[in-house]
Amino acid sequence: MEFDFATPVERRHPPGGDWPSQKWHRYGDDVLPLWVADMDLVSPPAVIEALRARVEHGVFGYGQIPDSLRETLCAWSAAHYGWAIEPQWQLWLPGVVPALHLASLALTAPGDGVLTVTPIYPPFLKVAERTGRRHQQAAMRPPTAAGAPWQLDLAALEAAITPETRLLLWCHPHNPTGRVWTREELAGLAELVVRHDLCVVSDELHCDLLLDAHARHVPLAAAFPELASRTLTLWAPSKTFNLAGLTTACAVIPDAALRRRFAEGIKGLQSDGNVLGLVAAEAAYAHGEPWRQALLATLRAHRQALVERVAEWPGVTLSPPQSTYLAWLDLRGAPCLKGVVESAQQLVLARAGVALSDGADFGWPGFVRLNFGTTASQLEAALARLDRVLG
Repeated sequence: MEFDFATPVERRHPPGGDWPSQKWHRYGDDVLPLWVADMDLVSPPAVIEALRARVEHGVFGYGQIPDSLRETLCAWSAAHYGWAIEPQWQLWLPGVVPALHLASLALTAPGDGVLTVTPIYPPFLKVAERTGRRHQQAAMRPPTAAGAPWQLDLAALEAAITPETRLLLWCHPHNPTGRVWTREELAGLAELVVRHDLCVVSDELHCDLLLDAHARHVPLAAAFPELASRTLTLWAPSKTFNLAGLTTACAVIPDAALRRRFAEGIKGLQSDGNVLGLVAAEAAYAHGEPWRQALLATLRAHRQALVERVAEWPGVTLSPPQSTYLAWLDLRGAPCLKGVVESAQQLVLARAGVALSDGADFGWPGFVRLNFGTTASQLEAALARLDRVLG
């Protein structure tokens, strides 16, 4: 089956409707947006057809989680991750970001420590403050040579742990660096988690977008059974199938006691399931695999184009992402910045008219995150603008 990932879709002024987009409307008509993590690509036809059929029903009252959706996710997990999960392990939620905050409220007490590793997706850095907990963080180890990967610094992570630390917010694969963690890194993490008696929220949102052809995702709780009783795994179809606006995610919690604790702690703090999001999730996991494979081929080509372009920009470095459609660029050595790293994103926006995500929001000023989940022509237009500033 052929899918069209080449034709740009008008998102700023779409014909037949006024549908504001965070990505395309925040910075104005003259800016090309490569920032927030949604793609400019049409979602799978099977999802669109399922949504069309549900809309034609015409009634959108309170829904409930279909058994068929639970079974579909079980089948997806077994086929793609080799993890035999059970339907009752699943708690469906209105998104991964709410789930991070809900986990902090349900699994910790005021004043407890909530730990994460930077650079990291910005909401991770706000969870503790927003839930009345103590924010704790440790830095990753940056690449030691051009093209080398970012690495988990277990010594730094352990040094950040205090007697108050109760919860680790983990990202696997990692956003924004695109790292797919090695077995050795994860084994060290697992040992540390058990020894310090931590609970873990493992955000695995990008796990179905591994860019190395033969890579396979192994969920943290599946790779290390000793973590299953203390781990809450977050999955969603939002990044893989471009369904972010339908606000649907799932917490997979094998341990019955932890699952009850989480479920009791979040009562009244979330809405009922998004009836359209649930339909879309089931259609994506049941019928979206051919589309996903075609998408991966497109993203691999875009990654290669970006890597080649960055190599032409003096002082700019990139560790090629091993997963998803996000690239983490180090602009600290770019001549145009002249050492003023705090203004990296603003300078690129002002001089090139390209909107990127500001590394300061991820805990690392001087970096930017670039979303290459767009059409080849739109990516090339943005890179041509960046050439004028960074080239």
